[in-house]
Amino acid sequence: MPAELRLPLSCVLDVLEGRAQHPGVLYVQKQCSNLLTELPQLLPDLEPHVPWASEALGKMPDAVNFWLGEAAAVTSLHKDHYENLYCVVSGEKHFLLHPPSDRPFIPYELYTPATYQLTEEGSFKMVDEEAMEKVPWIPLDPLAPDLAQYPSYSQAQALHCTVQTGEMLYLPALWFHHVQQSHGCVAVNFWYDMEYDLKYSYFQLLDSLTKASGLH
Repeated sequence: MPAELRLPLSCVLDVLEGRAQHPGVLYVQKQCSNLLTELPQLLPDLEPHVPWASEALGKMPDAVNFWLGEAAAVTSLHKDHYENLYCVVSGEKHFLLHPPSDRPFIPYELYTPATYQLTEEGSFKMVDEEAMEKVPWIPLDPLAPDLAQYPSYSQAQALHCTVQTGEMLYLPALWFHHVQQSHGCVAVNFWYDMEYDLKYSYFQLLDSLTKASGLH
């Protein structure tokens, strides 16, 4: 987990625009519908949901998230159990995507949960949560994969997509994604809870077969 700090938005903008410095990498995001709960002043500037998506999915979004950060804020390869409508307001987002069918070629390992903490000296330390169960995580960097350690990944077929200002990406649930962004990129995304239907059952079967065969 990242180190979390509460800062005035003006301080974040000063860092992003080069008027101030701050240790670490600043990224305004909590993935808990923070646009609605923490930045309600911005709500008049956008729709509360994506009407065609809400109609097609038969529900309203579970969360509406605001994202703002530095180019150094990079999201590791992962998947979500949400139908994701990702809208770039300013800047660019760069997505590397894998369909769920690539699961046999994507490695997982178990790690002790940990949290970054900011020290009084301004550096960061990582504190393990020893009492918690280990969590599965993808140890591979898809931009520079170690194929000697993870040779199966060479069989995966990554898709690359750049979402520019004013564009929206529909990212289906269970698709693996790795995300980079331009400096100061502003984005809003709408998370719709996925249906745990036949698609989910097929993915669980594929995941179980991958583990049983030792491919993971």
